[in-house]
Amino acid sequence: MSVKAFELVPAVERDLLMGDKARINIECIECCGKHLYVGTNDCFIHHFLLDEVASPMGKPSYSAQKLLNKYLGLKKPVAELRAASALERLIVLCDGMVFLVDMVTLESVPSAAGGGVKIRGVIAFCVNENPVNGDPFCVEMAILSSKRRTVQIYMVHKDRVQLVKEVSTPEQPCALSLDGYFLCLALTTQYMILNYNTGASQDLFPYNSEERRPIVKRISREEFLLAAPGGLGMFANAEGVSQRAPVSCMLDQQLKQTLSFRDGHILQDFEGKVILASTKAVYVLVPLPLERQIQDLLASHRVEEALILMEGAQRNIPKDKFQVLHRRILQRAGFIQFGKLQFQEAKEHFRKGELDVRELISLYPLLLPASSSFTRFHPPLHEFADLNHLAQGDQEKVLQCKRFLISYLKEVRSTEVVNGCREDVDTALLKLYAEQDHDSLLDLLASENACVLADSVPCLEKYHKYFALGLLYHYNGQDSAALQVWTRVVNGDLQDSTRSDLFDYIVDFLCCCSNLDLVWKYADWALQKDSTKGVHIFIRRPLSTDQSELNPDKVISYLGKNKQALLLYLEHLVLEKKIQKEKFHTHLAVLYLERVLSLLTDSSADAEPLTKARERLQAFLRESNLYRVQFLLGKIEDCEQLLLERATLHGKVEEHDKALHILVHKLRDFPSAEAFCVWASSGRDPAYRQRLFHLLLEEYLGGEPRVGGGGELEMAAVDVLNRHGEVFDAVRVLRVLPESWSLQLLRPFLNRAIRASMHARHTSQIAVGLAHSENVQLLHDRLKERKKPIFVSEKKGCHLCHNTFKEPDVVCLPGGVPVHTHCVAQRIKDSPTKRHLTNSSNHT
Repeated sequence: MSVKAFELVPAVERDLLMGDKARINIECIECCGKHLYVGTNDCFIHHFLLDEVASPMGKPSYSAQKLLNKYLGLKKPVAELRAASALERLIVLCDGMVFLVDMVTLESVPSAAGGGVKIRGVIAFCVNENPVNGDPFCVEMAILSSKRRTVQIYMVHKDRVQLVKEVSTPEQPCALSLDGYFLCLALTTQYMILNYNTGASQDLFPYNSEERRPIVKRISREEFLLAAPGGLGMFANAEGVSQRAPVSCMLDQQLKQTLSFRDGHILQDFEGKVILASTKAVYVLVPLPLERQIQDLLASHRVEEALILMEGAQRNIPKDKFQVLHRRILQRAGFIQFGKLQFQEAKEHFRKGELDVRELISLYPLLLPASSSFTRFHPPLHEFADLNHLAQGDQEKVLQCKRFLISYLKEVRSTEVVNGCREDVDTALLKLYAEQDHDSLLDLLASENACVLADSVPCLEKYHKYFALGLLYHYNGQDSAALQVWTRVVNGDLQDSTRSDLFDYIVDFLCCCSNLDLVWKYADWALQKDSTKGVHIFIRRPLSTDQSELNPDKVISYLGKNKQALLLYLEHLVLEKKIQKEKFHTHLAVLYLERVLSLLTDSSADAEPLTKARERLQAFLRESNLYRVQFLLGKIEDCEQLLLERATLHGKVEEHDKALHILVHKLRDFPSAEAFCVWASSGRDPAYRQRLFHLLLEEYLGGEPRVGGGGELEMAAVDVLNRHGEVFDAVRVLRVLPESWSLQLLRPFLNRAIRASMHARHTSQIAVGLAHSENVQLLHDRLKERKKPIFVSEKKGCHLCHNTFKEPDVVCLPGGVPVHTHCVAQRIKDSPTKRHLTNSSNHT
């Protein structure tokens, strides 16, 4: 596939050059600025003024004005023309002669000595573009002589030429180029480099003159380009070394552009301007603007070629302009790949091209919010009206494009790409999520977002995303609207299956809601729906004394009509929060009691709920120490069905005899009587527990026996003695036991009592022994201290009077400190407390 990179623009038409002379042909051309010189086969030089003009369509064109033409007076064609603008001279090769003509008048330049300036027997010549002579009004020139195998170096002045050097070559050269002192020559079979100043030469590589005409072209300072075998262009520097890779005649195997051009035989570069000539006319090969070339490539969907061309031209374009152009090309390339559903490549081009993401969103109908001020880039970055135009009715393509947009927007919404258009991006994402039933919809609305409310609400309602709609209201500070929507879903007025636990979510939401009016308003609704869950609005709410509107007293008053909710709330305060307030404990106990009484009066109630209710009441009565005991006793005083609870309450006020009387004589619940003694004495000293068990034994032994049931109490007494024998005072027990009881009956009790007595005796003996051992050890340590020698001298002083010792008699204070005996005696006499002193007879 071709691309239009150049246009062939006529510069000098046939009629302007030769009129009606059909046999005139162009042989050579030279361009110097706007001045164009044409040499023809009839030995004429034509001088034109060439101006570039812009056509109304913006296409380049040239206007040529013929200034002069001159016949050179010879019979051969003009073979070559070179301009020496500093000398205002044209160097002309014609009929084997090189001579000078005036650039303006085209007249031959006479020499200073008379006659014309001419060099005969010339095959070819070239001008040194890197002259070694510092004279700006002198041109260096090399010529090939037809008579001998030599290269001659001339200095060309305004009115004369001067031979300065002549060097021999191994073969007759046929083409040459000159840079500094270095000649690059094409001989008959090979290329070579020759330094005409030193005579040093370097063979390069051979070529076949029958296959290809040799080409020698100066590229840069001391570097040449040569036509090599295989269609390659080989670089060679002055040292005969190639420092660049060869240039192929074809960069790849694709034809880029074809221009129709008949009879062409000249193609030359003049200061960046490429001029072609046929035998009859002259043309300029004008490159199209880079941007147009790239746009043409993109229009042909040749994305990679367009990008390569763009990057290759970077150094020829100002940085700011390149960046703008490069971004736009990448954006266009991205849309081309997008149209091919090549989403990964499209995303990469969009990212590198810093695409305004709204350009992409605008392809999707109704995704941008109505308040968006976005307008598409002009000229357009793509050829699509919208997504429907792109997909041509293919719904699978539409779906793929929407999935791509979702992934792309998710990636860029947290980057600088969306600066200034966050509302457009988030609103578009919300609409896509809602339509596609995407899991990320809730994540979007539960986090920081910029969704436009006016556009988002209708969309969420359309797709029945009412839970998400509530989240959107909440994020925008409209909690009342959020709760209204959610409660309608729970009530069944609206259908949304997003959350099956929406009621629980509303309760949690109200737990944290700062608007107390909403809390009170929707607490009624929640308690009516499910009081067990609804009360958690108050239970899970942080307890704060500063929150006078939601303090426990007010909540308890509010929940008064809903006994179940009130019970759960008081349990939370008392059992979980461990609030130590009598009124809360008493209230909770009363609720437990009322529950039990209610079940007792309900003849249709099952036994299991009553059993659980009584167990809960009994446990609370045992564990709490804050409720009003007498108040509760008054409530159950006449209830013979709650004797166990009455016994517990009597125990709380240490009316243990009444409690045990109930348990033993009214309930005949002997295990509970024993458990009562253990519970009532927990945390007390052993004597207190012993007293309770003796009270229990007295109830067993001293109570009035029922008809036919006296033995039951005696057996209970035996059991408690045998099970808890270590608690009782055995002597006291033996005194009160009936004489008729056998020792065999009391054997377990006696065994436990004897073991307990022996254990106590052995324990006391061990304690005495340990104390004795400790005393012995202390005496031993004391004796060791007394046996230590005490050293005194005339240099040591008394610790009491600070005078030195003159006599060996000393007294040792505790710690081995020696002092005078008279000092100690005086201290004892003055002190009301006697001090223990140690006399030492071992002194030195």
